[in-house]
Amino acid sequence: MQLSLQQIDTLTNRRSFLSRTSLGLGATALASLANPNWLSAASEPKSVGALPGLPHLAAKAKRVIFLCMAGGPSHLETFDYKPELARLDGQPMPESFTKGQPIAQLQNTKLKCLGPLFPFRRHGQSGQQISDMLPGIAGIADDIAIVRSMHTEQINHDPAHTVMNTGTSISGRPSMGAWVTYGLGSMNEDLPGFVVLTSEGGRNPQPISSRQWGAGFLPSRHQGVQFFSQGDPVHYVRSAPGVNREQQRGFVETLGKLNRLRNERVANPEIDTRIAQYELAFRMQSSVPELMDFSGEPQHVLDAYGVKGMNGSFAANCLLARRLAERGTRFIQLYHRGWDHHGDLERYMKICCGLCDHPSATLVKDLKARGMLDDTLVIWGGEFGRTPMFQGKGSAAGRDHHIRAFSMWLAGGGIKGGITHGETDELGYNATKDRVHVRDLHATMLHLLGIDSQVFTYRFQGLDARLTGVEDEAHVIKSIVA
Repeated sequence: MQLSLQQIDTLTNRRSFLSRTSLGLGATALASLANPNWLSAASEPKSVGALPGLPHLAAKAKRVIFLCMAGGPSHLETFDYKPELARLDGQPMPESFTKGQPIAQLQNTKLKCLGPLFPFRRHGQSGQQISDMLPGIAGIADDIAIVRSMHTEQINHDPAHTVMNTGTSISGRPSMGAWVTYGLGSMNEDLPGFVVLTSEGGRNPQPISSRQWGAGFLPSRHQGVQFFSQGDPVHYVRSAPGVNREQQRGFVETLGKLNRLRNERVANPEIDTRIAQYELAFRMQSSVPELMDFSGEPQHVLDAYGVKGMNGSFAANCLLARRLAERGTRFIQLYHRGWDHHGDLERYMKICCGLCDHPSATLVKDLKARGMLDDTLVIWGGEFGRTPMFQGKGSAAGRDHHIRAFSMWLAGGGIKGGITHGETDELGYNATKDRVHVRDLHATMLHLLGIDSQVFTYRFQGLDARLTGVEDEAHVIKSIVA
């Protein structure tokens, strides 16, 4: 048989090699549809679909739970107390800080300092300084590492989320969850390796685009799967009316055979994705209803999270995240939409902290009690911070978007608890000491998962693309790594 140049190129490139080698896994997965237990291990979940040679390092974490406070929480009301800003409250913001700097909605206005709206106290044996608005997180002060010197490069929500999720402001690049599952595979064949959950409550919930958890140029099976609280948790996961499980199995098997026959001719990785996703969807018809059913949880656990059922709240999503982590989901991302506090900051901070503080802390405590925190990396924070300057009308104080300084915290999965990394200036405007870019956060996350971010690449448009970028070298935040 004579091959065209295009066919030769397809058969020899890296993606097609992985496609070819995955055919055996696809056949194995198909066989397991008839008997789901025949491949089950006795205890430790095994990674399925990991790239050869990964992990590069001894992994401290097996999975990630990323708690995204969408909208940008104010670091000045959460983790970064500034007494000098309090002293200057109501006075003009010194021009030396702001001249020539990008400001989202405060351009061409008279800038006034806005002091912290809530008291801060020291907590735990470590003495971490945390706002009174976060009593739950204050209770786990010795388990978390607070990073006060975060900075980013995009001042509006969607591009800033894109940087946080993909390491770049260019839309359509792979998300961090897709990179992680591409490299390390899945630990559960019956559930997606990357799951996204959303909730809302607070001021002006910003929309979140599904491309924030997309696979970009990676094989599309690595994109995040969004679970919903109303109706079917996953769209179209149920069989059509009148179709029983045996009929559904027969359909999936037949479709898989047809797709494999086609793939023997064209060697297209997306056909492998199609096969794998049909098979996964079939298995999810059994695994997802059990996952979403909280009736088996002890009452004290439900009370600890403050939930009565799967109602789509952030608290319920935190409990669901723990259940997903138990079942081997590799990357779990929770978005709470409502932190965009341009006005009425005091009121909306109370709402958002009331919804998110206690469940976040309970999740860490629950993982710790179950012996899972040691190998689960929990990350908490938004896409940027808020300005030290007043925004709003009258007494309804708010803060504008701010990219030069904000705070996040990490726990578990190889993180040192009870420490604070980095500093901002006396007004919380600039990260000044041990500055951490979002790409450094990504490099640290990958490092804890056993991945060297500098060599973890995917060839795309002539470049060895990385989550941490191809130009700037990202650095692991060594001071917070145990």
